[in-house]
Amino acid sequence: MERNPIPHLDGNAVAGPLWEVFRIDIIAAIGRCKHCGAVRALGEAKVYADAPGIVVRCGSCEGVLLRLVETPTQYWLDVSGLSYLQIDRE
Repeated sequence: MERNPIPHLDGNAVAGPLWEVFRIDIIAAIGRCKHCGAVRALGEAKVYADAPGIVVRCGSCEGVLLRLVETPTQYWLDVSGLSYLQIDRE
């Protein structure tokens, strides 16, 4: 029996929430996945937003790159799945 995959969006879906944290357009930022070593733009990642927070997974291996949870008073950001995040200046 084949399972139905969990629906996901592309990395652009996390642009708004990450704008609230960084105040820059981070979708073009380049990150390296700690799990598989793939180097890709954040906009190419898979975004799962049907949860209490947002989970961003690597487009190559599905490893978790980052997690973002917003509460009424705080943002919780875990980027432990990234070796680095390169953000170009305009």
